[in-house]
Amino acid sequence: MTMEKFEAGQKFEQEIEVTLEHTTNRMGKPGADVLSTPALLGLMEGACIKQSEPYMPAEHTTVGYAVDRLRHLAPTPVGNTVVISVELTEVDRNRLTYQIEAHEGDKRVAMASHKRAVIPVQ
Repeated sequence: MTMEKFEAGQKFEQEIEVTLEHTTNRMGKPGADVLSTPALLGLMEGACIKQSEPYMPAEHTTVGYAVDRLRHLAPTPVGNTVVISVELTEVDRNRLTYQIEAHEGDKRVAMASHKRAVIPVQ
């Protein structure tokens, strides 16, 4: 396996409109129509996966193995757009480390560090 295409500093950005499926509103209660932390984490992880896809060796994928310092700082209502920004900050053998931020306009809504390992598909 070759990891030469991965370099610290590579970035990716994704815009996502918050929908009811992303919310904490499991019981239909008014006022709970905001982006949930589990959904936000999933969006952040998905952005890391998309960042790595163009550099992936053939017949390989990534698996997440750590999320550190996750902070969900502010609510994002349904219909608003959250922008997930990912930066690959470290490549250590087959291990990738990302710094992630989420913003709604000028407001930072979340941040985290995420680690993924590049592994063979089979």
